[in-house]
Amino acid sequence: MGKPVDILQGTLDMLILKAVSLGPLHGYGILLRIQQVSKDALQIPQGSLYPALYRLEHRGWIAAEWGESENKRKAKYYRLTGAGRKQLKSERHEWKRLAAAIGDVLAAEPEEA
Repeated sequence: MGKPVDILQGTLDMLILKAVSLGPLHGYGILLRIQQVSKDALQIPQGSLYPALYRLEHRGWIAAEWGESENKRKAKYYRLTGAGRKQLKSERHEWKRLAAAIGDVLAAEPEEA
C-alpha cells in the first residue's frame, strides 16, 4: 500500500458531507469512514476535521446531537441536512467536471508536425 494521498484544498467539506450521507457519525467515526472507504489512501488529521465540522454545521449542511459512542462515552453525532444533500450534489457535480478537465489535460499528446 502506498503512502496516504494529500487532500486537495476545498475537498475536505465534500468528503465529510459524503461520509455523513451514509449515516450519522461522531467526529472520529467520520475520520475512520473516510479512511476505510478510501482504502487507507485518505487520512484526515483531527486538527483539520473539527474546524470543518463546525463550519459545515454553521452553514446548515450538517446537524449535530449528543449521543453515546461505542465505548460508552458522550459524543456529538453529525448527520446530513436537506441543505447538505443539495450541497453534496453540487460539489460532486463540480468535482466530476474538475476531474474530467484534469483527465483531458493529462491525456493530451504532442501534436504531429
